[in-house]
This record gives sequence, C-alpha cells and structure tokens, in this order.
Amino acid sequence: MTELAKKFTEKECIIYTFNGAQIIGTVKEVTDGGIFLEKDGNVEAINIDYVIRIREYPKKKNGKKKSVIID
Repeated sequence: MTELAKKFTEKECIIYTFNGAQIIGTVKEVTDGGIFLEKDGNVEAINIDYVIRIREYPKKKNGKKKSVIID
C-alpha cells in the first residue's frame, strides 16, 4: 500500500479507513508507517495499516471540485 500511496503525493485525495471515515486533504508525504496529510493548514498523520482506499478528489470537466461525491 505504501508504494501505491506514493503516487498520490501532492494531490488532493479522499482516504477511506476501516472504521468508515473519509478524510479529505492533500497528501504531503508517505512513509512506511503512515501518510502525512495537509488539511486546512494543519498536518495530520494517518496510520497506513488502517487505510483501505485512496482516491484522487473528483473534478468536473471545467476543473472545479465536485460538490457531491457518490461512492
């Protein structure tokens, strides 16, 4: 999962965890144990063992963020 997560560095992503949480932010760094995510000017660390899915934030045709995300 670490090698896959490194492909999302410097991109705004949605990270899904085992407990059903969805965390939105920009991936800053990926290490062996976790993902550093920048969200609202703050940095969060997420344990990579609990991540089940990483997805780049969807955009519309004109490049703006979608307001409704259906999974």
